[in-house]
Amino acid sequence: MSGAQERITDALYGLGWAGVKKLPEPVATRLGRTIADAVWKKRGKGVLRLEANLARVVPDASPEHLARLSKAGMRSYLRYWMESFRLPTWSKDRIRNGFTPEDVHHLVDGLATGKGVVLALPHMGNYDLAGAWVTTKLETPFTTVAERLKPETLYDRFVAYREGLGMEVLPHTGGAAFGTLARRLRAGGLVCLVADRDLSSSGVEVKFFGEPTRMPAGPAMLAQQTGALLLPVTLWYDDTAVMRGRVHPPIDVPETGTRAEKTSVMTQALADAFATGIADHPEDWHMLQRLWLADLDSFEERPA
Repeated sequence: MSGAQERITDALYGLGWAGVKKLPEPVATRLGRTIADAVWKKRGKGVLRLEANLARVVPDASPEHLARLSKAGMRSYLRYWMESFRLPTWSKDRIRNGFTPEDVHHLVDGLATGKGVVLALPHMGNYDLAGAWVTTKLETPFTTVAERLKPETLYDRFVAYREGLGMEVLPHTGGAAFGTLARRLRAGGLVCLVADRDLSSSGVEVKFFGEPTRMPAGPAMLAQQTGALLLPVTLWYDDTAVMRGRVHPPIDVPETGTRAEKTSVMTQALADAFATGIADHPEDWHMLQRLWLADLDSFEERPA
């Protein structure tokens, strides 16, 4: 991306945060749906990639079914953006009432042990809203990691936005971030990581909807090294203004095996939990990038 393109991108996001948050919620909702439908109708690269990914999730779907799913997926994706633009203006009550997770006792009980908890999520629903709910409803701060975006000013916007919701945000810089996350967990803290797409060269190969891909090793490694609880979380929307979610049962550290073997087993279990939630709510999985190794090989691309 050229310098001019980066400045334009940053300016557009700036307009979104400045403008959308001033809209009444019903107006923002309608605007998001209108934009989603227009983008879907153009059948650009992101929409086609989303549809191709959904074909892995729903392999028996007809082309018409996939088209309906991708349209619903774009509406879900734009709902995420409209909510995110407006989240800084939401009252604490609106945040508390905006998310209803199932089996949250896994998280509450895990934090009560004082050993730390790692929450791992796929790109589903609105993880920023879920995070704001944790800091507001549970009054529990947490640490997360953000992918470095271009331009740098856009990355700074995202960091400031998430810090404003009560999160500690670390840049995705490998070992330095890992060490800080481990210290937070050893102190009994909470770490939240989006973990369905590998952004490094150290990902773990897993089977995901029957085909190989790579997912980050970080959640499993952190749980092993610190003794923290590892909990998968999946999120979805329904026809209401409230987001839904589920905290899945803990992923245990295997009793035997090398560190690499244990990491492999745990990351596969994480992928399986993600797959369960995504299969139930495929339209709320916002994966508009190449994910499976076969697609990356054909494109001669690997996550940087």
